[in-house]
Amino acid sequence: MKILVPATSANLGPGFDCLGLSLKYFNQTIIEKSNLFSISIYGEGSKNIYLKKNNVFVNIFNEIYQKLNGKKQNFRFIFHNNIPLSRGMGSSSAVIVAAIACAYELSGFKIDKNNILNEALKFENHPDNIAPAVLGGFVCSMVHNEKVLAIKKKIDENLRAIITIPNVSMNTQKSRSVLAKKINFNEGVFNICHSSFLTACFLEKKYDLLKYASLDKLHQEQRMKNLPELFQVQKISLENNALMSTLSGSGSSFFTLAYEEDAKNIQVKLKNKFNKFRVELLDFDDKGFKFC
Repeated sequence: MKILVPATSANLGPGFDCLGLSLKYFNQTIIEKSNLFSISIYGEGSKNIYLKKNNVFVNIFNEIYQKLNGKKQNFRFIFHNNIPLSRGMGSSSAVIVAAIACAYELSGFKIDKNNILNEALKFENHPDNIAPAVLGGFVCSMVHNEKVLAIKKKIDENLRAIITIPNVSMNTQKSRSVLAKKINFNEGVFNICHSSFLTACFLEKKYDLLKYASLDKLHQEQRMKNLPELFQVQKISLENNALMSTLSGSGSSFFTLAYEEDAKNIQVKLKNKFNKFRVELLDFDDKGFKFC
């Protein structure tokens, strides 16, 4: 069997741990029944010996598969990874979602995306990346009684994502360590207002208002200081008709949204300015994970 799981961009400025969207940039995993267990990794992480010795996908897959079947079985796992590691594009969420979905599929269970999402929450304790990886589109999600509640909206086809991927990684745990332990009341209100307004912009397709809605006071600036070039990425994007430009997850990648007619120009300008960074022009995914 083969599964594709999309990259994601989360937070989207003020929507800390609750807003995210899905990109047409996939990890592909192939699983074959085998007499012997084996792992092959291509693309991102192919030179990382640790990923073969202690593979998160395999660990989660085996745990769920044994729970569903009551037995252990050998498989050959072939990973074709496109999503960069530790770059704020949902690489860990893609692994978690793929492992759970594959375990259910190979166990003969009907795939219920809400069930997959709630299983994924046990391994990723906030839903901003796992929800769009499962559902696709733009997703606003929250956790209630240890269950994920999510509302999805398809993103218009005349929009594009420009993802700037620096040549340095940002560990999520370390990135969270720079955040304030307590927040100012006014800053909290600011983010509630802006994340609510940003959600409304996507739901009502008021994209031209996103440049106001995507402002943040809780995490972006603190994290971007670890890689000051990101302030220039944001500035150049917004000066060239970007609808919004925000840190992707905890970084180091940067997400920019633009209309199709402006997106290529933004990509070219960012490539010219940051020739050591990758700058990808991507469509949005509306399906989430899928078997093929």
